[in-house]
Amino acid sequence: MTKPVISREDVKALDQQDPLKSFKREFYQEGFYYMDGNSLGLLSKRSEETLTTSLNDWKKHAIGGWTEGEEPWFYMSEKIGALTAPLIGAKPEEVINTGSITSNIHQLLATFYKPEGKRTKILADELNFPSDIHAIKSQIKWHGLAPEEHLIRVQSEDGYTLSEDTIINEMDEDIAVLLLPSVLYRSGQLLDIEKITKVAHEYGIIVGFDLAHSIGALPHRLNEWGVDFAVWCTYKYLNSGPGGVGGLYVNEKHLGKSPGLAGWFSSDKDKQFDMSHELTPAESAGAFQIGTPHVLSSAPLIGSLELFEEAGIQQIRNKSLKLTRLLMDLIHQELSGYGFKIGNPLNDERRGGHVCLIHDEAASICKALKQEAIIPDFRSPNVIRLAPIAFYTSYEDVYDVVLRLKDIMENEKQKQFKNERDTIA
Repeated sequence: MTKPVISREDVKALDQQDPLKSFKREFYQEGFYYMDGNSLGLLSKRSEETLTTSLNDWKKHAIGGWTEGEEPWFYMSEKIGALTAPLIGAKPEEVINTGSITSNIHQLLATFYKPEGKRTKILADELNFPSDIHAIKSQIKWHGLAPEEHLIRVQSEDGYTLSEDTIINEMDEDIAVLLLPSVLYRSGQLLDIEKITKVAHEYGIIVGFDLAHSIGALPHRLNEWGVDFAVWCTYKYLNSGPGGVGGLYVNEKHLGKSPGLAGWFSSDKDKQFDMSHELTPAESAGAFQIGTPHVLSSAPLIGSLELFEEAGIQQIRNKSLKLTRLLMDLIHQELSGYGFKIGNPLNDERRGGHVCLIHDEAASICKALKQEAIIPDFRSPNVIRLAPIAFYTSYEDVYDVVLRLKDIMENEKQKQFKNERDTIA
């Protein structure tokens, strides 16, 4: 039976029925189709407002902004943590807005990676983003050990995805800590966090996940699953802006543990200004802060998280899956014969928030897309990532993107560009 053709009228009907359609007006987007929200989310009017609030608190109160402002800076990290907690299935005290993915990995490995006896290894994977691996190697070296021996990287059979069974087969009593991505940054594969955590704990392994490509795109149940720790950035799906402050989660069973890397803001807030040289760590995830909060890089997140609270993460996930499903269906319908391969899992339960298109001319195609007012993302050596974001991408946007990509391929517009990445891909 022939599959029915998807028409413009079909996608317009989907937009009419979309319960999240009003949120598109909350974001600044004019004159282009934005398919790169999994690298940097767009600016929302709410984020602009909450950043302005902190600027005005600085203007009006000067140092008094720490406690007297409309949005007091001294408690901002904890407030953002509490607003973030529902997105990952955590309790408010388990979450704090602080640092970056890399600095938070260093903090949590310094806290939980204590190699002794035969349990000295860290289990990661060969497809992870480089910064995570750099941090892991650094921590292993810090303990006087060799990464070549003590870092185990799960191998991929196809170069794009991982098998949970292969991950589990690498587990044994030699592994101290596991650190994996929730969603693989190239292929968009969503790992089975619950299954991995359950088996790892049976081996006595501390379990951590990097949520960079899942937080804000899909719901999690970290507390219920017993995940020990997690890290994330906020400038992708959470739309906090370039260099936005990251976040971390520590399961309640570990709260009260002294941070591996202590600082003044690790303190219990009631004790912090005692100015004692003896640290009294916070009883919450706030203990894993190190330095003074980056207020102006955190403030936009308050506005952004208000939108998540209003929309609901499950509704966001539902639309995201429909958008990526539509994108894949249109690719099959319009781009057959042009050399594209879909590299992400096709099943909804295994897919994150973006579509991974594999093509030998990926770099030059991305440049041609930009010339056509479409912002994609290239990942070496041959991946085009397209991320239709539930907040600000319509179904008709997805339709237009595929038709413009078809026009590029039909007329070989990519041939005018070199098939190599720019300085920043």
